[in-house]
Amino acid sequence: MSMTPGHNANLRQMGLGAAMPVNDDDITVEVTDGSEGDKPQVDDNGDILQIDHDDGSITISLDGKSLNEKEEANPRGWFDNLAEDLPEDELNRISADLLRGIEADLDSRKEWIEERATGVKLLGLKVELPGLQGTADGAPIEGMSKVRHPLLLEAVLRFQANARSEMLPTDGPLKIRNDDTMWTGDEDALANALELDLNHYLTAVATEYYPDTDRMLLMLGFGGTSFKKVYFCPLRNRPVSETVDADDLIVNNSTTDLANGKRVTHRVNMRPSTVKRLQILGVYLDIDLGAALAPKLDSLKREESSQQGVKPDGRPDDYDREIYECYCELDLKGYEHKWKGRVTGLEVPYRVTIDVSSTKILSIVRNYNDTDRLPEPRTNFVDYTFVPGIGFYGIGLLHILGNTTNAITAAWREMLDSGMYANFPGFLMADTGARQNTNIFRVPPGGGALVKTGGLPINQAIMPLPYQTGGMAALMQLTASMADTGMRIGGTSEQQVGEGRAEAPVGTTLAMIEQATKVMNAVHKRLHAAQAREFKLLVECFKEHPESFWEREGPSKTKWSEEKFFQALENCDLVPQADPNTASHGQRVMKIMALKQLQAANPAMYNAVAVDKAALQAIGWNNPEQFLLPPQPPQQPPPDPAMLKAMADAKANQQRADAETMDAQSKAKEVNAKIQQGAFAPKPQAGGLGSLQQQPSQLEMVTAKAKLMDAQTRQQEMGLKHSEQQMEDQNRDLDRQSRERVQMLELARDVMMHPEGAGEAEKVVKETKK
Repeated sequence: MSMTPGHNANLRQMGLGAAMPVNDDDITVEVTDGSEGDKPQVDDNGDILQIDHDDGSITISLDGKSLNEKEEANPRGWFDNLAEDLPEDELNRISADLLRGIEADLDSRKEWIEERATGVKLLGLKVELPGLQGTADGAPIEGMSKVRHPLLLEAVLRFQANARSEMLPTDGPLKIRNDDTMWTGDEDALANALELDLNHYLTAVATEYYPDTDRMLLMLGFGGTSFKKVYFCPLRNRPVSETVDADDLIVNNSTTDLANGKRVTHRVNMRPSTVKRLQILGVYLDIDLGAALAPKLDSLKREESSQQGVKPDGRPDDYDREIYECYCELDLKGYEHKWKGRVTGLEVPYRVTIDVSSTKILSIVRNYNDTDRLPEPRTNFVDYTFVPGIGFYGIGLLHILGNTTNAITAAWREMLDSGMYANFPGFLMADTGARQNTNIFRVPPGGGALVKTGGLPINQAIMPLPYQTGGMAALMQLTASMADTGMRIGGTSEQQVGEGRAEAPVGTTLAMIEQATKVMNAVHKRLHAAQAREFKLLVECFKEHPESFWEREGPSKTKWSEEKFFQALENCDLVPQADPNTASHGQRVMKIMALKQLQAANPAMYNAVAVDKAALQAIGWNNPEQFLLPPQPPQQPPPDPAMLKAMADAKANQQRADAETMDAQSKAKEVNAKIQQGAFAPKPQAGGLGSLQQQPSQLEMVTAKAKLMDAQTRQQEMGLKHSEQQMEDQNRDLDRQSRERVQMLELARDVMMHPEGAGEAEKVVKETKK
């Protein structure tokens, strides 16, 4: 028998003698004689259904459910809000302890926040005009240049654009992978329907996914670390995958990864109306939170607001509520972990939601599965990393190009200011030439200004300051060198692969491709792996809430049911549609160019149509068949001249034999007619002359019959030769068809071994059949 965690009750049964303790993994059972006034409820058969104790508030039913007289009739679900069952003083203790820990986590990463805030300045997104105010970037000089070199900004924008094109294709970000080599047609159709509807879900239903991920890629390239949170949203009633900024995921700086963090806190700024909706739905406790306090902005938040030209201060009524969702481990009173019926004192994972303004707990929810005997925290976040760092946070383009951008920015400002002073130099005046009211002269181009020199030559009264401008060429060369180095390290340089020559060696081309894209390839592989983990969490969320998927009809028009949906998810894996071995469209085109060079070098070894189709698909055409001519019927090889001569001779012999047959038949008819008319009848004459006259006619008839038989024999021989020729042609056709069948079987075997090429193999099979 099992009970809801948190209740430690005693089960008592009537009329069995003295008390006898019985231990179970979850409850303690006592057997008493019923003298304490217990009131059992029995059914028609006399079996006990429920026992009410008059000395306590707990009522135990024998079907395994535990109820409390003060509770509702239905037991609480596994992922329901447990804060409703805890006393207020316990909630206040937990809140105070967690808020102290979160404050310590914020202090541990102050240096990281300051560095990130400085990096936001280096992007140069804010338009700054030369002025009189002094800044940390240079001296407070009127008209001083404030330009920033766009090296860091260019690298970030290039990475974002390239990653978006690969990770977020227009037809959907995911595809189905099935490693089973014995799949059936029904499984294949179900997998295609699942892929189509999931892509429709992420592009048309979850409309926030693409723009939110696009913004995440920008901050990922900049700072090196971003996060995705996958959860079921009770307001939207569907699974959601949203970006969490690195500064809003509060983790102690000593943490190595998310799985080993003592506390992982997600800071959320939520509208008061949204909090109220969640209270109405029962997700949060329906308690009075009071007025929201002004948000506490760190240096990074202030700098981001400054870059956007936004003032964070506003009316108190417009303040958002700052909410902490803290993923931590607790040992809650009444929900202790038990092992073999004994309380272990083990802290188990929970998600605690705290309102920062009122410091009140809104919800406490289990963060582990009910099947875990030793609870392990559920995975809620996916970390995207540009380059793994030494600690928790990754390395981004800010860390790679920050110092170089600072140096080039300083050199740019030096060159601009040097040019300004060369065109508008300052000067020194003799005191005898200072009888005018001002010593500030601004001479416009083509204009002039009066100077009182007291009778001295003007070149003796005024002298320009001796600025050194001769080193400008060396400074410009140094700046260009620093920019090239930064672009190479940041992976933003334009590599002239093959130097524009079609006859460039294939090996050289491939080597240059690998060298130019090595860094970005590694980053792309990390993004591919992180997106695969994100889709895995999305599948787990759909498994817990399957109705949120089939309630929204997709383009496949498949009538989904729970059984069919789970079958599709079990048979297939969801993986990113992006190719982990190809980091950019340019790299894909380079590979196609290398393939075309190989085909040109060995045309007999390659299928030209297949290569051109792959090239068209790499360029971006989804239907390359529209540009190709329809397949032509196979041309027969030219006949052998000897065979042609033999066929002509056989035809001539046949015609000659036919003519002779017809002539012999004609003569035989004439002879038969004369015999019937008696033209060759013997005439009785003396001396036996009649027998001599009969011999010529009989000889002539025999000769005609012999010629007829000879002609018929030759005709039969020619017919036999013609039949033999036909048999040889049929044997050749059968041999060719047998070879084609063997090739198709080998191709089918290769497809079974390598299912990722099934689409292309199917096209080849169709062409072979044609």
